[in-house]
Amino acid sequence: MPGRPRVLAMIMAGGKGERLHPLTRERSKPAVPFGGRHRIIDFVLSNFVNSEMHSLYVLVQYKSQSLIEHLRLTWRTSGMISDYFVTVVPPQMRTGPAWYRGTADAVLQNLNLMDDFTPDIVAVFGADHVYRMDVNQMLTFHRESGADVTVAARPVPLADASQFGVVTVDRAARVVDFREKPPTASAMPGDPQRAYASMGNYLFSRAPLVDALLADARRSTEHDFGRSIIPELVPTGRVFAYDFQSNDVPGIKPYEEPGYWRDVGTIQAYWDAHMDLLGESPRFDLDNRYWPIRTGAHPGPPARFIGSDVDNAHVGEASLIKRAVIRNSILGRGVWVNEGAVIEDSIIMDSTTVGKNARVRRAIVDRFNIIPADAEIGFDPRSDRRRYHVDPSGLVVLPRGGRRDFLTSLDDQ
Repeated sequence: MPGRPRVLAMIMAGGKGERLHPLTRERSKPAVPFGGRHRIIDFVLSNFVNSEMHSLYVLVQYKSQSLIEHLRLTWRTSGMISDYFVTVVPPQMRTGPAWYRGTADAVLQNLNLMDDFTPDIVAVFGADHVYRMDVNQMLTFHRESGADVTVAARPVPLADASQFGVVTVDRAARVVDFREKPPTASAMPGDPQRAYASMGNYLFSRAPLVDALLADARRSTEHDFGRSIIPELVPTGRVFAYDFQSNDVPGIKPYEEPGYWRDVGTIQAYWDAHMDLLGESPRFDLDNRYWPIRTGAHPGPPARFIGSDVDNAHVGEASLIKRAVIRNSILGRGVWVNEGAVIEDSIIMDSTTVGKNARVRRAIVDRFNIIPADAEIGFDPRSDRRRYHVDPSGLVVLPRGGRRDFLTSLDDQ
């Protein structure tokens, strides 16, 4: 094979995340905190940096200030090497007075960046999934296949396939059909119980991508990779599916779920993915020194525990747990839990205070909240609905509060 190609990544980070409301009331979906210390976007950025691909444009749109501040503080680069950058790109309106009309239009509006960088391969990846991936292995597959475009895909049960873009392939992994969220799906070759689902991650050879974007711009379409660009390339282009299950990331523990990937697009899925981090044998273990999920440092001290009963929990830096009970929960940084409080099966985000004798169960509490003493959350659905957002799953969600303290950085959205 020839030498290493120039790869430019376009990270699609403009999602509204409407199904994650109220966590997305004041921020875009990729900016939503995850796992006690990360933002959702940290996963895709870490995958590229760990894959030694350092040229990353992040295309933002809706309620983007929180995400911009996080990237500014966490993903700084020195600028000494021109190809090492994580740069935010708001809508440039180069093709007219309009925001990005779809994922394909977002890349089209930034063709000048591609012209300046002159990549061999353009990676178009989503910013709102939780997973680990060595992008180099997908790149090798793309080049060995002689593909115009490679779609990262993973097997899902046929019953769930209608939630995704469904990729139909032949035995050489060439895509023969691509349908976004079809009512029925075709099974994988050799596996009648499962279908190939697109992960929304694509590798394009540069020339076919530019040609497809310009052709799409002249037509009345949704200007979206999954709904227009990829389906239109299938009949005439070389479109292949890369099996994500074959991706081998170093440091994965034997007990972890192979090929772990989650679209945390709903409150239930978001909570479930947090629960996957817990236990002696978590489905997705954040402790991986060979493939770390990177994020910013926190200026506070280690977490402190005084006379408390804490079991199966992640607790972030600068948290203080005083004579309280924590079970099956994830607490962010700077969380203070006072005497007699009980937190079970919950996610408590940064800089939240839980008052004395408060009880919290199956709840997601966004940042900067103050839960009063003796409060009960997650026990009486009727009472919860009067005061908070109750998801159809039964999970209680408290939107972001307004509290500030000296430990809070500028990254406070």
